[in-house]
Amino acid sequence: MIPNITKGTRMHGLIAYLAGPGRANEHTDPHLVAGSPSIMAWHNDDELNAEAAQAIAKELDRARSVLGAEIPGGHVWHCSLSLRAEEGDLTDQKWADIAQDFMDEMGFTEASGRAPVQWVAIRHGHSKAGNDHIHIAASMVREDGTKWSSWRDYPRAQQAARALEKKYGLEELSPTHSTRGLRPGEREASERRGAPEPERRSLERKVRACATSAQDEAEFIRRLRRTGALVRPRYASGRDDVVVGYSVAERPPKGGRPVWFGGGHLAKDLALPKLRAEWPDSPQGAGVAVAEWQAASRGRRPVTIGREASEPDPQLWGQYSDEVARLRETLRSVPLDDHATWAHVARETSGAFAAWSTATEATPGPLAAAADELSKTAQLRRYPVCPIRSVGPSARGASLMLMAASMGGTGTAAQAIMLRQLLNVAKAVHDMHKASNDLRRARQISHMVKHQLSQVAAALPSVPATTATVDREAATAVQVSAAGQVSGRSAGSVLPPKYIPARTDTTRSTTTRTDIER
Repeated sequence: MIPNITKGTRMHGLIAYLAGPGRANEHTDPHLVAGSPSIMAWHNDDELNAEAAQAIAKELDRARSVLGAEIPGGHVWHCSLSLRAEEGDLTDQKWADIAQDFMDEMGFTEASGRAPVQWVAIRHGHSKAGNDHIHIAASMVREDGTKWSSWRDYPRAQQAARALEKKYGLEELSPTHSTRGLRPGEREASERRGAPEPERRSLERKVRACATSAQDEAEFIRRLRRTGALVRPRYASGRDDVVVGYSVAERPPKGGRPVWFGGGHLAKDLALPKLRAEWPDSPQGAGVAVAEWQAASRGRRPVTIGREASEPDPQLWGQYSDEVARLRETLRSVPLDDHATWAHVARETSGAFAAWSTATEATPGPLAAAADELSKTAQLRRYPVCPIRSVGPSARGASLMLMAASMGGTGTAAQAIMLRQLLNVAKAVHDMHKASNDLRRARQISHMVKHQLSQVAAALPSVPATTATVDREAATAVQVSAAGQVSGRSAGSVLPPKYIPARTDTTRSTTTRTDIER
C-alpha cells in the first residue's frame, strides 16, 4: 500500500475535486467510506454531489475558522492510499477499517490522547492506472485549537502502511528499498506536451547512464551535456568554487521554460555526494570539475575534451564482458542482508542498461524499462553513514561501452555477450529479492526480463554455446548466500571490507506540494 501526502490551503477545492468527475471523468461514484463521527453521522455512503462536498469541507474547516488557528504552509492534509492494480479491489468496509487504523497511527484521532481533528476518507473508483485507492482529507487544526504536528509525517505514513499491510493481508512493500515517485500532475503534464514519458524519468536515466560510464566528475558533466540535458550546479553558501549539488532539466521547446530537478529528487542514489563516492577525490580533480560546472551553468563549451568524445577501443568489449561475469561470480559471497552491496550492484547494472538506452533508443523502450526496474533496487531507505567506494569487478566498463553503442541495426555479437552477462547479474538480483521474501520486486524483475529484455535478445546475434546460462549461474550464487555459508563480507565481495569516506558537504531542500490527486 502506497501513501502519498500533499499539503495545501484550500479544503473546499480539495473536496470538490475528490467528489467531482476528475480531470478525465475517471472519478466514478465518489462516496465516503470513513471519517470523523460527527461527519459520518450526517453523511452516508451515497454518491457525493456538489452540495454535500461543500458541507463536508465546511465541517472539516470548522475548527480553524471558528478558533482562528493558522498554520504556515497550509492547514489541509491530504493523503492517498493506493494498491497496485494487480492486487485487485477491497470492499468499502475494509477500506474504512484501514483508514481508521491509519489515522489512529498518524495521531489524528482520540487514540492519540489529544483532541481529534476532523477528517474523511473518500473513494471514487480506480485511478487512470487501474489502482484501487482512497483519499484522506484532514484539517491540521484539532478541535481544541491546537495543531496536529506534521513532523516526519512522510516516514510515519510509510511505517503505518507497512504495519497495515501485515494486519490486513495486503502485499507487503519492501522495508529496505524506496524510490522517488512522480509528483501530482507530472504524468498529465507530459501527456499534454506529447512527451513519451515524464521528464523526471528520462532525466533519471540520463544521469544514471552518465554517472556510471564516467571515470570522474568532470567527465560526468561533459557526458550529461552531450545528452542534450541542461545542467546547473548548486554552490555552497557564499562560494562559487565549491559545488554541493546539481540540477538538470530537459531542453524545452522554443519559448518554453525548463523544469529543473535536483539529483537527489530524481533518485535517492543520484545525489551528488553518492555519485562522488564512485569517483577519485583529489584537489586537482575537484578544480577541473568546478570549471566544467561553471561552463555548464553559463552555457559555454566544455573546458576540456575527454574520452566521451571518442569511440572506445573495440577490444574492450571482451574485457568488460569478462569483468561483468566476474562481478556475477562475486555475488556468490554476498549475504542477502548486505543491502548496500546489492544496491550498489543494481545501481551499476541499471546504469549499464540506461547507457545502452540513451545511446540507441529514440523513445523509451525495453532497455529503458530494464534500467528503470533495476534502479528500484539501487535506492535504499537508509544508506551507510559513510559512503562506500567499490573495488574489484564492476559493470561501469559495460556502461562505457554501451554508451557508445550505435543506433539502429541488429547489434553485434559483442553486445549479445554483454547482454547475457548483464542478464546473469539481473537474475542474481531477482533471486536475492525472492530469497528475501520480497516477492513483489522479484515478480517485477522477472516480468521485465521475460517481456522487455527478450525483445533485445531477439534482435541480437545468437550467443556462443560456451557462454554460461543465466539461471544456473545466478541461482547458484543466491543459493550459497541464502544457505548462510557466508557470515559476513568476504574477500570476494564486490565492495571493500572497510568504508572509504566520501564528501558529505550537501544540503537538502524541501518543497511544498499542492493539494491535488497524484
